[in-house]
Amino acid sequence: MKKTGLLLIVVAFIVFPLNAQLLVEQAFKFGKVLEWIDSYYVDSVNQEKLVETAIIQLLKELDPHSSYLTKEEVDEMNEPLVGNFEGIGISFNILKDTIFIITPISGGPSERVGIMPGDRIIKVDGNNVAGIGITNERVYELLRGKKGTRVSVTILRRNMDELLEFEIIRDKIPIFSIDASYKVDKNTGYIKINRFSLTTIDEFKTALAGLKKDDISNLILDLTGNGGGYLEVAIDLADQFLDKDKLIVYTEGVNNPKKEYFATKEGVFESGRLVVLIDEGSASASEIVSGAIQDWDRGIIIGRRSFGKGLVQRRCPLPDQSEIRLTIARYYTPTGRLIQKPYDMGKDEYDLEIARRYSHGEFISSDSIAFPDSLKYHTLKKKRPVYGGGGIMPDLFVPMDTTYYTDYYRDLIRLGILNRFILNYVDHHRQDLLNRYPQLVDFKSQFKIDDKMMKKLTTYAKEQGLPENSADLAVSQNQIKTLAKGYIARDLWSTSEFYEIINEEDPKFRTALSIIRNWDLYEANLRNRQKMLKP
Repeated sequence: MKKTGLLLIVVAFIVFPLNAQLLVEQAFKFGKVLEWIDSYYVDSVNQEKLVETAIIQLLKELDPHSSYLTKEEVDEMNEPLVGNFEGIGISFNILKDTIFIITPISGGPSERVGIMPGDRIIKVDGNNVAGIGITNERVYELLRGKKGTRVSVTILRRNMDELLEFEIIRDKIPIFSIDASYKVDKNTGYIKINRFSLTTIDEFKTALAGLKKDDISNLILDLTGNGGGYLEVAIDLADQFLDKDKLIVYTEGVNNPKKEYFATKEGVFESGRLVVLIDEGSASASEIVSGAIQDWDRGIIIGRRSFGKGLVQRRCPLPDQSEIRLTIARYYTPTGRLIQKPYDMGKDEYDLEIARRYSHGEFISSDSIAFPDSLKYHTLKKKRPVYGGGGIMPDLFVPMDTTYYTDYYRDLIRLGILNRFILNYVDHHRQDLLNRYPQLVDFKSQFKIDDKMMKKLTTYAKEQGLPENSADLAVSQNQIKTLAKGYIARDLWSTSEFYEIINEEDPKFRTALSIIRNWDLYEANLRNRQKMLKP
């Protein structure tokens, strides 16, 4: 038996390539360490926790985006990308220690049984949930569940003395990746995408088709704050803007040969003026789309330098349903730009890079950004200079607006005070507001946040522990009023109406609209700038 075992080991080392031999040796070494710990360590240890910690540290040595996920984290991360979950279908907030329903999701099981905005959930399956310090996580546990299962909820409705009982059959609830879609002016539409999920392309095509019915021929595509998602979905979205056979992106890694992705068919918006909004929160899939549009001179990129994530991850499942997300390749834009920012100083320094941009003044002035000539590329049609090495640099830089930012404004938002104040306000005035402003156009033009309402807000904030600061208020009140009006629109209608309100004061959006309306003048200025840059 000993000879047979020795022979098998010898054969294994002959058959396996050198890397595989080394892998077996290191796996055996790690197993031996665990064995020694289990047999001789002074205290009892949790072997599963020990292995998880080792995996996390191992991946940390590779790059900032290779990571380990527990089974629970896998489920949590997959949910928004798959585009649905199973539950009762409500948008809620916890207000005065009570589950306050902002709105039932359209077509969902709660709406079907008659749940209304402003309803308060007092009991779930007969158990009290009000005034007990309930958390968002506990609400999810109680109300989510497999499709077809039942849950009973007891509702307190404004202006009704008796409690209402509803039995709700859980169902699949869509998670939308498009936050807003609306007509801006006679010829221009706006679409904001928050992530690249499995449903994004269908959502985008539906939104664009609706806008085209209103005769829009220009588009503002908002990718600000969009941290990415599926590579294939990003490619498909870029395909909607580019002619057939144009290169969209290519990926390459040591163990993954170069793979190119091309536009394959007629897209839904291959002509018409196109502006893409990005910022430091636009990453990965957002950079694939904006990079391809920029490299092919298909549209104008506006905003601030994007995050700089140009690494592709593969999901590698483990036996206990946990998994690792392993970086397998880098991606490059059509001109050959690598958008990934450097990470050679380690993950901790990498995670601080955005904060360093802010402290160095990059969010305020493009002069703070310096790219070496070695990272210069030229677009494929108009031969304009573009840069790699750390995110997509926009064609037109729009600084962050900090003129309204004060400590009082920060705390009003950070502590959730403004949001809770508006929830209360809408709860008390919902029907009156809808009667007076049946359409958003009426609300936009006629509703004002007056001094009386601002006084109620500051009084409420003081009751919540935030002292009034008249100097800060003088600086921030216009932005507070805009945001408050947007919150009211959101609670009366949807997030699309929220963006329709706040975009009117957003510098990136206003710049985008100005460029679309003066397209020929902007392109002439761009050509003149190109002439000045030539030696």
